[in-house]
Amino acid sequence: QYQVLEIMNKATAIAFKLPTNASVAFPIGTAITVLNIGAGTCTISAVTPATTTVLSGGAVAASPTLAQYKSAVCIKTATDTWYVVGAIA
Repeated sequence: QYQVLEIMNKATAIAFKLPTNASVAFPIGTAITVLNIGAGTCTISAVTPATTTVLSGGAVAASPTLAQYKSAVCIKTATDTWYVVGAIA
């Protein structure tokens, strides 16, 4: 399995974008942990929403957000499908 830690650190809003499989072919089972240490809210979403599906329990399933000192894991379950779990809103 492939694991990555992405640290987001910005005083204002910031975005973490999951790429299409055609752009970056992460293997299925990849887990990307996003840790937001900055004061700005971090939004997790797809670079190309029409191609890459992001699903979460957040208020907006395709664009979950992380407050400061919160983290979430993006798990690739299919070619262009990611589930986001963790301290999301």
